[in-house]
Amino acid sequence: MTRALRMLVGAGILAVLLWRLGTGAFLDALRAVDGGALLAALVIGAAATVCSAWRWCLVARRLGLPLSLGPAVADYYRALFLNAALPGGVLGDVHRAVRHGRDSGDVARGVRAVVLERTAGQVVLVAVGVVTLLGRPTLLAPVADALLSVPAGAVALGGAAVVGGALLLRGRFAPRLRRAVGEALADARRGLLARDAWPAVAALSLGALAGHLALFLVAARVAGATAPVAELLPLLTLALLAMALPVNVGGWGPREGVLALAFQGAGLDAGQGLAVSVVYGVLALVSSLPGAGVLLVRHLARPRTRPRLTRPQVELEERVLAEREPSHRGP
Repeated sequence: MTRALRMLVGAGILAVLLWRLGTGAFLDALRAVDGGALLAALVIGAAATVCSAWRWCLVARRLGLPLSLGPAVADYYRALFLNAALPGGVLGDVHRAVRHGRDSGDVARGVRAVVLERTAGQVVLVAVGVVTLLGRPTLLAPVADALLSVPAGAVALGGAAVVGGALLLRGRFAPRLRRAVGEALADARRGLLARDAWPAVAALSLGALAGHLALFLVAARVAGATAPVAELLPLLTLALLAMALPVNVGGWGPREGVLALAFQGAGLDAGQGLAVSVVYGVLALVSSLPGAGVLLVRHLARPRTRPRLTRPQVELEERVLAEREPSHRGP
């Protein structure tokens, strides 16, 4: 599925929610955000970002790439801000991976390090989500109904992607692709699955997940949700799972739809679920704002290089300088 189509799907979800629930939930949610919530977002976001950056350090070092915690936190903040500010939700991670790979002298391995550390976070999220939702299977019913109503065209696109991937495996690119897959699996065994690697990676992933859930709980209280924490956690976990879907606009779209449906499945107000998601989106953006500071500082610290001149410009400059030089000849 192309990037434009993924963004179109995410925008379509938001449009349907606005049509069904109105703009009131969006506006009420935005008005409910106060200074205390913004401060909590910055503090919780800092804790979650440090856990994620530390996980990245561990994986990168296991792959032989140097990375210290301080620069990793700064790069992670920058990636989070770019993910939230730019369409697609992954461009910040792409920039982080390529930049670290170039600085380390191995772009391919730098990209794999980022992919592996993000994959570790998603695996832990799915595991926690499955355990959490086992006791609340009714929450999945409205979400499943919505997924079953996806147009057949989307299913056809998915099938075409699978067929295309199979053809690539058997085509002229097969040797290169098999080599890339083999390298990725070797790095996964070394960076994630080794006995002395996975416990720390899993613990840091749980810490980052706890931060995201805590931010969701803050958003729920700000939006007026008074349900007990034990009742809200499965709903919020389901929303985090929805955020992993590659059909969003800067993180917006599936999260709002799934949370509205999950609140409805739990016997709560769907509009309140939408409001919780909107507040979370605002707080998540605020928690990533230190990344904007990182971008600004690094832009100002970038050395200013003189623009390269063309040959006529060089000749003109030499002529002007020669005319300005004082004459050493007598009168």
